[in-house]
Amino acid sequence: MSGVLALSSPGEHPPNGKPAGGEPAAAGEFAGPLPPVWRVALQGRCPRCGKGHLFTGLLTIRPRCAVCDLDLSGNDAGDGAPVAVMFILGPILVIGAFWVEFRFNPPLWVHAVIWPVVALPLAVVLMRLAKAALVALQYRNRRAEMGL
Repeated sequence: MSGVLALSSPGEHPPNGKPAGGEPAAAGEFAGPLPPVWRVALQGRCPRCGKGHLFTGLLTIRPRCAVCDLDLSGNDAGDGAPVAVMFILGPILVIGAFWVEFRFNPPLWVHAVIWPVVALPLAVVLMRLAKAALVALQYRNRRAEMGL
C-alpha cells in the first residue's frame, strides 16, 4: 500500500505504523485522538484537536489553531481543492444548464441570472470542504511536509 493515502479510523494505525492518537505527548504535542477527516471538513475545525476554527474568512486558513496552538502556516493544499471543485461542480452546472434550456427554453438572460447565483455559493462551500479535508489529510499523513 505504498504511495497511497489511507484514512484510518480512531484506534487503527495509519500506514506509517504509528498510533493515530492517544500516544504520550511530547513537549508541545496534542495527546488526544485525531478527529475524523469528514468531521474536520464539514465543521471547518483544526485537524489535530477538532475544536479550533480552521478558517479566518471564507477560504483563508488560520496561521495557528487558537485551541491547541497547531501551526497551520505550513499547510500545502495547493491546487487540489480548486481542481476537485471544478471536476464536481462543472458537470453538475452543465447538466443543470442543459436541463433548464431543453425543459423550459428560457431566454438567455435567465441563464445569466440563474447560474452565477447557483455556482458561486456552491463553489465556496465545496472549496471550504475540500481545503479543510486536504489540510486534515496532510496533517494526518504528511506532517513532516507541514514542518511538524
